[in-house]
Amino acid sequence: MLLRLRLFVGSLMGGALLVVALGLGAQNLEDRPSLNLGVGRSAPLPSGFLVGLALALGVASGGSAVALLAGRRNPEDES
Repeated sequence: MLLRLRLFVGSLMGGALLVVALGLGAQNLEDRPSLNLGVGRSAPLPSGFLVGLALALGVASGGSAVALLAGRRNPEDES
């Protein structure tokens, strides 16, 4: 249980640190396109920030999935 909690918190913290680094790095970019979301448009954001945000969300969600599956044993391995 403690291993799962450490993996979960570590993945969320890693994703949060990536988002903070992206926010700091995207401050002085000139080109800021907006996304068409179907029901409206997003705020103008740098394209590198959007790609990095997708990467950070992938790190957080992948790490959370690993945390949920860590430490489980297959019933076939016990025999």
